[in-house]
Amino acid sequence: MELTRRDALAALAASGVAVGTGAVLNGDLFADDPEPEDRMDSLLAVAEVVYPSEVSGVEEFVRTYALGRVEDRPDYRDGMVGALSTLDEYARTWHDADFRRLDDETRESVLDQMGVDTASPDPEGSDPARVRYYLVNELLYALYTSPTGGELVGIENPQGHPGGTGSYRRGPRG
Repeated sequence: MELTRRDALAALAASGVAVGTGAVLNGDLFADDPEPEDRMDSLLAVAEVVYPSEVSGVEEFVRTYALGRVEDRPDYRDGMVGALSTLDEYARTWHDADFRRLDDETRESVLDQMGVDTASPDPEGSDPARVRYYLVNELLYALYTSPTGGELVGIENPQGHPGGTGSYRRGPRG
């Protein structure tokens, strides 16, 4: 299943973000950061761990969605950058490399060792709680509120995605 820019825009709409298409297509999420591509690579590395292997088009989807989420929210952007920095610090401490440079199995173990899977998401909380809030939950929300991600788990008409009454008259795809 391929995620598209349209899926990212649908997920943004579901989260209540109103974004013009031109702004989404031309922005730079980490423009003020001294290492903007490193940050994006780390965010994409998190997506590679938490997204099912059967989805493709992840890079364009994540870039579009993340930019839309932080475009007019500098505090949220700072929180996301902080969570990415924290994740890199843990990875360097345990594996002598930034999170994005680790293989998939090691990335997953870093998230597990941090306790991200059991942490309660909290933007002001502990390191695992902030990573869960700004990175893992945000990426999963984006995926499963998109039409493609919803279809992946059997939600034919995810929140914010139009389908009308016709979608309720059809049986599930078998």
